[in-house]
Amino acid sequence: QVRLVESGGGLVQAGGSVRLSCTAYGCNFSSNTMGWFRQPPGSGRVFVAAIRRRNVNAYYEDSVKDRFSVSRDAAKNTVYLQLNNLSPEASPVYSCAATVAASIRALQDDYDYWGQGTQVVVSS
Repeated sequence: QVRLVESGGGLVQAGGSVRLSCTAYGCNFSSNTMGWFRQPPGSGRVFVAAIRRRNVNAYYEDSVKDRFSVSRDAAKNTVYLQLNNLSPEASPVYSCAATVAASIRALQDDYDYWGQGTQVVVSS
């Protein structure tokens, strides 16, 4: 059974940083694209970042590309999302996702597996 498990969310002060982790179990995704999405309460899920295998390419949503960084550790079957300079907003839940595709994908429908999500609450 394939599972994606996120961790690292919690309470962060405005301007602070946090690193989210997503570990895959039941399947080796080192050759596949992994993505991160976020969903504020009451809103839909939106794309944040994606990374191809072996850290070859990363792609970011415009509003985060100067503050967030995505990376992966193939040996640990884990992908990370570093969030810097966080601003108080709607406390979104960040979810990681895996696709069987090898190319960068930014649409939810392109992803085949999802984690349960981890919430980041930024205090002002």
